Amino acid sequence: MRYAIISDVHGNIESLERAFSLMDPSDEVLCLGDIVGYGPNPNECIALLRTRLRHAVLGNHDLAALENFGVEYFNDAARAAIAWTQRVLSDESRAWLNGLSYEIRYPEFLMVHGAPVNYFEYILDKRTAAKAFALTDAPLVFIGHTHIAEYWAQEPDGTVGHRHMQQGGVLEFEEGRRYIVDVGSIGQPRDLNPEASFVFYEPQKRTVEWVRYPYPIQEVQEKIHEAHLPEYLAMRLESGR
Repeated sequence: MRYAIISDVHGNIESLERAFSLMDPSDEVLCLGDIVGYGPNPNECIALLRTRLRHAVLGNHDLAALENFGVEYFNDAARAAIAWTQRVLSDESRAWLNGLSYEIRYPEFLMVHGAPVNYFEYILDKRTAAKAFALTDAPLVFIGHTHIAEYWAQEPDGTVGHRHMQQGGVLEFEEGRRYIVDVGSIGQPRDLNPEASFVFYEPQKRTVEWVRYPYPIQEVQEKIHEAHLPEYLAMRLESGR
């Protein structure tokens, strides 16, 4: 069994199609939320995901598109993109998003968008990572939300370590450690690498591999312009921030 775990697609169909081309048909595909928001193809991304996904959890932009939840905390570009997304989302897409859970627990790992229990909090430093570890007994937690490829490791004594995976790479689990794995973003990376990011998780090998890959950014930018979405959303794709 190999899992392909993605997050933060954000309506970027070009990147999503490229990600699927790098997976095997036998891979079990999981999504950590924020399927819509920012990008110009929310319905197309949902339709494609529904052909491949095993499970998905709800992201804050997904919930904002459904219920306007949390938009008061969004910046101007994110708020404008959600308003646009709400106008173009089909009833079928809306119904599918509305059926997603906030978390999914497998025997060996937990799936959430941002953090355990407090689902839309950001894990950005050792303090917030330690808080997240304390809120679950899961030995392994997969998250997205930050758009940064990285992981946090907790030692048996509670000490928390951290490593960025900006250029991809492999994590080999060590006995006694717990892990929070941020898979990065399919649709809008923010770790100064514009290449998109997802992970392969192989339980039997006890490894997680971050895959970084290029996709046709210019095509997405052109669609953003055609949809009259904020220019900032196009510009940030090429800088990875």
